[in-house]
Amino acid sequence: MKHSFLMVVAFMTMLVCSASSCDKNDNNSNTNNNPENTTPIANGKIKIKVGSQTFTATLLDNNSVKAFKEMLPLTINMVDLNNNEKYYDLPNSLPTNPSNPGTIKNGDLMLYGSKTLVLFYKTFSTSYSYTKLGALDDVTGLASALGSGNVTVTFEMK
Repeated sequence: MKHSFLMVVAFMTMLVCSASSCDKNDNNSNTNNNPENTTPIANGKIKIKVGSQTFTATLLDNNSVKAFKEMLPLTINMVDLNNNEKYYDLPNSLPTNPSNPGTIKNGDLMLYGSKTLVLFYKTFSTSYSYTKLGALDDVTGLASALGSGNVTVTFEMK
C-alpha cells in the first residue's frame, strides 16, 4: 500500500511541476512573454535626416539594434504606407524578438519581420508584432518632413 501511495504522490508531483514549469531553466525561455529590452543602449543616439531636417533617436539595447548599427550610415528611399509609416526592405535580415506593442507611437523605429525597417509618423493601435529598435527623442515636424509620398532618409551615428 505504501508503494502505491508513493507512486501516486510522485505522479502527481510530476503533473504539477510540468503544469507550473518547475524547471528553473525554463523561467526565461519564452521570448513571446519577454519582449525586447526597453533599456537604451550605450552610445545609442543616431541622427535621422529627412531633407533639411535632422531628428535624434535613442536606440534600445537589443541584438537587432546592434546589427542595425553595423549598417550605418545608411541612406535609403523609404516608401509610404497607410499614411502613417515609411518603410524600407533591408538587403539583409536582422535578429528579431517581435512582440505586439498594442499601440504604435509617432516616432517609433521598428523592424517588421527580419528585414523591413519602419519609421512611424502617427500614433495608432495595431495587432501586428514588431521588434522595437528605438524612438525619436522629439517628433516635432516629423510628419511634415516625411510628407505623403516616398522620401529619402539618412540614418547615421550621432
